[in-house]
Amino acid sequence: MSDSSKSGSAWRRVVVKVGTSTLTAGTGKLNAPRMVDFCRQMADLRQQGLQVVLVTSGAQQAGRERLGQMREGQSIPVKQMLAAVGQSRLMRLWEQYADLYEMVVAQVLLTRQDVEDRHRYLNLRDTFESLLQHGILPIVNENDAVATDEIKVGENDSLSAMVANLIQADLLVLLTDTDGLFTADPSVDPSATLIERVDQIDASIYELASGSKSGLGTGGMYTKIVAADLAVHSGTSVVIANGGRDDVLASVVSREIPATWFAARITPAEGQKRWLLAQRQVAGSVRVDSGAATAITRGGKSLLPVGIVEVDGRFERGALIAVRVRDETTGAAREIARGLTNYSAEDARRIQGQQSGRIADILGYDYGPDIIHRDKMVLL
Repeated sequence: MSDSSKSGSAWRRVVVKVGTSTLTAGTGKLNAPRMVDFCRQMADLRQQGLQVVLVTSGAQQAGRERLGQMREGQSIPVKQMLAAVGQSRLMRLWEQYADLYEMVVAQVLLTRQDVEDRHRYLNLRDTFESLLQHGILPIVNENDAVATDEIKVGENDSLSAMVANLIQADLLVLLTDTDGLFTADPSVDPSATLIERVDQIDASIYELASGSKSGLGTGGMYTKIVAADLAVHSGTSVVIANGGRDDVLASVVSREIPATWFAARITPAEGQKRWLLAQRQVAGSVRVDSGAATAITRGGKSLLPVGIVEVDGRFERGALIAVRVRDETTGAAREIARGLTNYSAEDARRIQGQQSGRIADILGYDYGPDIIHRDKMVLL
């Protein structure tokens, strides 16, 4: 699906990334009116039924302000110190301004390892799902206070693309201090024109990207292109827009603002299902009864433990497993679907044949009522 077919009301999940230069409005300090206005705009999107995640920069800048605008040193330890001082202040400001619009916020600090480690990835995915389902606004930042060169995401543009992939967002909004990607640097070349749509990110697009003009952020246009490249391949449409424009978020959603759009030609769910189909090996399997098989193949239902009659293999939570049913004619088990399991093989054996309401009683915890949710399953 191309993003050109999306109307404003069609967006379901939106990740909004704001950089330091946007939050400071071009000054040397975090700009309170601008942060308040962003909260108002996010509240308006939520009123329209959209689920919103905010990825914010600014922790190091907040630390500089608290320590008297110190700027000496660009080493990792100094940056970690500034982030450690500024992170709580930045979050306190966001919480204070979100309260004005009756939004409950939650802080999520990430490093690359959190996204790349399977168990952390699953826990993060479940945390985001729970926050969004309960109407809470997740506010995400890189955990600079503990990150090192080996585990740093690098900057929050890439982080926002990772978050968009994690939550299967429909749209990633990258806010900066220009209207988008131009044919040349508009501050130098008066003939430069805005590129309103990019259908393919290739070497020529990367060559057009230039660095940040403000000197406050760690990312420039190049890092936004990198982030867009990652996001569109995951099924998320991307837009680069000017965070200084009035009502920029509403204007982006309704496509009534000068900006650069990067088209995602598949939906996030389609992207994940293509990945599932591309995997050659499964970690194990479950055999289901005929009722469960019918519910999955004809009813589009999730796989519940009550429909499982056998668990085969050793696999962990989050593994790709096959769903099989016994053929009534031949007696052989045939594969009807595969998907990502919410439970390990050991847990699945303990709850097979049981009602979902008993999972917590049997295991002492639960990861939801489904062995495999329908959104994490592909039919064969």
